[in-house]
Amino acid sequence: MSPSEDAALLLVTVRRHLRSLAMTTDPAFPQEDWGFLAQQALEKVLKASIVLMDQEPPLTHELASLAALAGIELTPLLLGLQPFAVKARYSAEDTPLPGDRILLLREIEALSNSLEARLAP
Repeated sequence: MSPSEDAALLLVTVRRHLRSLAMTTDPAFPQEDWGFLAQQALEKVLKASIVLMDQEPPLTHELASLAALAGIELTPLLLGLQPFAVKARYSAEDTPLPGDRILLLREIEALSNSLEARLAP
C-alpha cells in the first residue's frame, strides 16, 4: 500500500473516534472515558501524518514526540491530553479533562480535516 492509502486507513478509525466523541459531549458521560478516546483519536491523526510522510510511526503514545515527528505543533489544550490519559488510565481518582470537550473535539477535528485534505487527489 502507498503511504496515502495507509494514512487513509488510520483515518477510518479517527473518524469513528470523532463520531463517538461528538455523541458524548454530555458531562454525564465519564470524562475519563471521553478523554481517553480523544487522546487515542489525536494519537492516530499524528501517526497517520507520519505514515503519509512515508515513515514508520514509533510504538509510543507520547503526543509531543509524535507531533514533532509529524511536523505538527499541538496546542497546550491538546498536549494536556497526554498527562490526562496516563492518570485516567491508571488512577481510580476523578480525572478532570484538560479543557472543554467541545474545544478539544474541534481541535482534533481540525487536525483530522487538514490531514484528509492532504490525502485528497
